[in-house]
Amino acid sequence: MNRAEPSARQDPHAFVQDYLAAHPDDVLVVDEPVPAEEGVTGLVYELAARGRREMVLCCDVGGLGVPVVSNVFASRERIARMLGVGPAELHEAYLRRSSARLRPRPVADGPALSAVETGEEVDLGALPMLRHFASDRAPYITSGIIIAEDPDTGTGNMSYHRSMVHSPRRLATSLHSRGDLWRMLRKYEERGEPMPVAMVIGGHPLFMLAASARVGYGVDEREIAGGLFGEPLDVVATPRYGIEVPAWSDYVLEGTIDPGARAEEGPFGEFSGYSSNRSTNNVIDVAAVMRRRDPVLIDVEGGNTDEHLNLARIPRESEMAARLKERFPDVTAVHYPTSGTHFHCYVALRQRRPGQARQIMLALLGWDPYVKTVVAVDEDIDVTSDGDVLWALATHFQPHRDLLAIDGLPGSPLDPSSGGDGSTSRMGLDATRGPDFEGRRIEISAQARELARRILDRGAGSAPFPA
Repeated sequence: MNRAEPSARQDPHAFVQDYLAAHPDDVLVVDEPVPAEEGVTGLVYELAARGRREMVLCCDVGGLGVPVVSNVFASRERIARMLGVGPAELHEAYLRRSSARLRPRPVADGPALSAVETGEEVDLGALPMLRHFASDRAPYITSGIIIAEDPDTGTGNMSYHRSMVHSPRRLATSLHSRGDLWRMLRKYEERGEPMPVAMVIGGHPLFMLAASARVGYGVDEREIAGGLFGEPLDVVATPRYGIEVPAWSDYVLEGTIDPGARAEEGPFGEFSGYSSNRSTNNVIDVAAVMRRRDPVLIDVEGGNTDEHLNLARIPRESEMAARLKERFPDVTAVHYPTSGTHFHCYVALRQRRPGQARQIMLALLGWDPYVKTVVAVDEDIDVTSDGDVLWALATHFQPHRDLLAIDGLPGSPLDPSSGGDGSTSRMGLDATRGPDFEGRRIEISAQARELARRILDRGAGSAPFPA
């Protein structure tokens, strides 16, 4: 039986307001006008250049008519706060909550149904979109989560797909990841039918995180969203195909993907830091647009940003860390650095016997299709610090002895160095000290550190330097 009201805990607008009230120093509120052409991107990249990762709220983005929220996922600490933990517990908290799946809960009505346009009323040119990079072909939807349901079982699938307007009622999109949605589309093709889909633009960050989950074909990410919330995801049905979408969605586009239809899209600024033309060039024919009465554009900043990478990487890290630690109890930490996009991984371990680091690196290179390079380090190395890992590589690694390489494996089609089919080679670098290593790390005593902290915390003195 449908509930009358959706849970206010799942309202993305309330999340932004509550987070701003609780952590005002972690939100950059921009009141002055910002252009829709690269303006938000410029802010995000300049923040990153200064070592800052605030969530960005732009109140006046030229011509859009709605506020824009971006950079939500740029900070690991912020994502950990969403899960009620500190950064050190992020992996465990994500895995624990995402594993406690809950079926969606239909509600009779919700803000997403405040305005519904169908047929000739639909005009995709009226949707708020940003051009993120000068090299992009057009303004893009970057936070669009496509929901589709298996024609045989009804099990849902959620995944992100960049999209641009092709005509007033058509979007050009790419399914280049060739994941579960691509597999589902093949099933509809075999039946000779278009695939009904709903694209959600603007959801609660925990719903958005669920859409990045790494799960099997038969797992519905809407149930994972429920696990992350700790309560079922409240959903309403789209008007034509009855696809269950979050009741608090800012925008929902309902339509179909014809397996045989094509429209050019791209280039688009991808996670590699390069502009990508690689695309499946699929088409979404939009039959209905649903929206809130007071919508906000919740944007995902593209390119090789912390936000873009964290959103996909944290579910992957959580899974990899759990699998590695279960199989190899001496693994102490796993980290995918922003500097390596999705292609590098650092793993720390307590090495107890020769070859252990190599075995762990081979496991990572085999499990994760995106990773090209794994660096193994000792447990006292901070894997979240590129500088510490590079120091270990400089002082512990001997290429003739500690390098392993494998070629001819499938990789990411968005890797600009791969072949046209996305094939790649992979490498492991053993930067652990090894049993025959000679050397002792330099040390600074705790007393000296504490004294230094007290001096620096007092600030600069005023006494003149003697003449």
